[in-house]
Amino acid sequence: MTPTREPAAGLEPSARLPLRWGDHATRLWAGLWLIVGGGVSIAGSNTEALWVLAMGTAAHAAGWCVLPSAGWRRVVAVGPSTLTMWLLLAGPRFVIVLVAPYLLWLLARHRPWLATLTAIPVAGAAVLVGDAFGQDYSRMLEALGVVGATMAGCAWLARLIARRR
Repeated sequence: MTPTREPAAGLEPSARLPLRWGDHATRLWAGLWLIVGGGVSIAGSNTEALWVLAMGTAAHAAGWCVLPSAGWRRVVAVGPSTLTMWLLLAGPRFVIVLVAPYLLWLLARHRPWLATLTAIPVAGAAVLVGDAFGQDYSRMLEALGVVGATMAGCAWLARLIARRR
């Protein structure tokens, strides 16, 4: 029997979970890169390169599976998040759907319910970017960059809220 150790104060809630393989930091970064990279690949695919869509979908789903979190939280996130990434194929007007993966990220990271308020700026930025860029798919990368940066900043804010509680 292995000795249990008391988790250090200030650790992420998901860092306190016992992992069957790997370490928390590596799985967190690998999961994050696969989720984001897969989502960008899905958004960048087209009918001429369907293999990019397939690879992006697989990477996005794998990222949620690798993320260190309670198992049910990851399972809940995979389907809706992948569907929202597919909806991004419609163009910049649909970046509002990125609020769903953001909320799923908060769920997977074990953030308190109060932290869901940080989705409001994400939704605001998505609406502004969607209105500004409209259906101009050539500006999709810029739209994803603006909303992605907003999501990253709000995720850090959600982390601060979690630490305060």
